[in-house]
Amino acid sequence: MIHIRTLDQLPVARNTRVFYRVDYNVPLEGTRITDATRIEETLPTLRALLDKGAAVVIASHLGRPKGQRNDKYSLQPIRAKLSELLGRDVAWASDCVGDEAENAAAQLAAGGVLLVENLRFHAGEEKNDAEFAAQLRKLADVYLNDAFGACHRAHASIDALPRLFPKDHTAGGLLLEKELTFLQKVTNVSERPFVALLGGAKIAGKIEPLEALQKLADKILIGGGMANTFLAARGVPMGGSLVDNDSLDVARRIMEADGAELVLPVDLIVADSLDAPTGVDEVEVSEGFVAEEKAFDIGPQTVKLYEAELKEAKTIFWNGPMGVFEKEEFAKGTMAIAKAVANADAITVVGGGESVEAVKASGFADRITHISTGGGASLEFIAGETLPGVEVLRN
Repeated sequence: MIHIRTLDQLPVARNTRVFYRVDYNVPLEGTRITDATRIEETLPTLRALLDKGAAVVIASHLGRPKGQRNDKYSLQPIRAKLSELLGRDVAWASDCVGDEAENAAAQLAAGGVLLVENLRFHAGEEKNDAEFAAQLRKLADVYLNDAFGACHRAHASIDALPRLFPKDHTAGGLLLEKELTFLQKVTNVSERPFVALLGGAKIAGKIEPLEALQKLADKILIGGGMANTFLAARGVPMGGSLVDNDSLDVARRIMEADGAELVLPVDLIVADSLDAPTGVDEVEVSEGFVAEEKAFDIGPQTVKLYEAELKEAKTIFWNGPMGVFEKEEFAKGTMAIAKAVANADAITVVGGGESVEAVKASGFADRITHISTGGGASLEFIAGETLPGVEVLRN
C-alpha cells in the first residue's frame, strides 16, 4: 500500500501561505468550461484550508502551450468559475513567477485565494527545471498537491518544487488522498469478481494497463475502437472500421496470455459514415463486416452480455467509452453500460478521460463510487508505474 503525507499532517495555521498545485486542465469551448469536474473536486481541500485561515496560492497547467505564453490557454476562464464555486473573489496574477506573482502572494490575506497564470507558459515546468521551481518556491510556506492527473509527469511544480520544502511541509490534498485510496482498491482488489471494462479508440497507450489488469481482474470486457482491433486480430473482417493495425500482434498476445478472461463484442452498431450516416444497422460479429460498414458502438446483444457480467461484479474499473458516444446514433452502448455500472452492487471506479464525460452525460455520475480526475495517471497507476508526484509525498 502507498501512504502519503496528508492535509491533516500539514502545518497550516492562520496566514500560512499554501502553494496548492491542482489540475485545472478542463475542457474548453472558447472560454466556456464544458466540464468543471476537476475544479469542483478541489473544493473540499480549498474549504478546509480557508477554514484554517490559510492564504492559498493556486497553480495549474492548461493545455499544451509548449513553454510559450498563449492566450488560448490562459487560466482566466477558470478564475471566473472558481470564484463562482467558492462564492468569493479570487485574486489573479498574470504570471506564475516573478515580481507580480510574488507581490500578489505576499499581499494575500488570511482566507484569501490567488490563482496564478498557466505554469506551462514557462518551458521550465515541463523540463522539471530547478531554477523555475526555485522561483515558484518564493510564493508559499508549505506545498500541497491535489493534481493527480499530472502526478505521472516529473514536472517542476510536481517533482522539483516539493523537494525544496522541508518534507513535513509537503502533503497531498483530500482529492489526491481519495484517488490513491480508491485506485488501490483496484490494484489490491479483495472484493471479487473483479470486472474491468476498457474502451476507447486504440490499444496503443493501454498495453501496460491491459497486461496489468489481466493479472488483477477476473474478466475484461472490451468495447470501443479497441474492440475492432481485437476482433481483427481474431480474424474477423472489420470492413471500414477503425483498426489499430500496429497493435494486432499485441492483441493476439493479450488474448493468448493467462489470466483474466477477455470478453469481446458479439454484435456492433455500424454505419457508412460517422459525421453524416445514411444508414445505421446492427451486425453480428460472426457475420463479419463489408467494406462500407464501419463499427461505431457495441450492439444490443453485447450490451446484455456485458450487463450480466457487471451485475455479478463486486469491483469494477472502467476506462474508455464503448463507442462514439458524442454522436446520438452511437451513444446507446456507452449510456447502457454507464447505467449498468451505476446499478452494480460493487465498488465502482471510473478511470478518468472520456469515461468521465460519458458517465456525466449518462446522468449516473452520482452513483459511481469514485470518478478519477486523472486519465493517463490512473492508467499508469493501475499498470504499476511509479508516479513522481506521489513518490515525492510518500511517508
